[in-house]
Amino acid sequence: AIDTPALGGHITPPSATDRRNVLANSPQARKRARQAERHRARNVSHRSTVRTYIKKVVAAVETGDAEAASAALKDAIPVIDKMAGKGIMHRNKAARHKSRLSAKVNALS
Repeated sequence: AIDTPALGGHITPPSATDRRNVLANSPQARKRARQAERHRARNVSHRSTVRTYIKKVVAAVETGDAEAASAALKDAIPVIDKMAGKGIMHRNKAARHKSRLSAKVNALS
């Protein structure tokens, strides 16, 4: 509600539910904030997927099953590469993960 300050009133800010906790003031900034929320949710999901595939390889290595570890690595490498291509993971980090996982799998053989 807006009262007239000249008459001794005050200006009350809109509630948090009106603005959905967004600090953006222009329509463009509000849209970018909405897009950022969607992108963040998608990126979190992709990052989680990569971590799951990496954990599968590590778990297979810890059990000592060379065939399962090799199969898990073959499944994980394309996912890691895809996330590096999307920018979810830096390409050097992707290369580092692939290198270390390959070394662990090769050590079993």
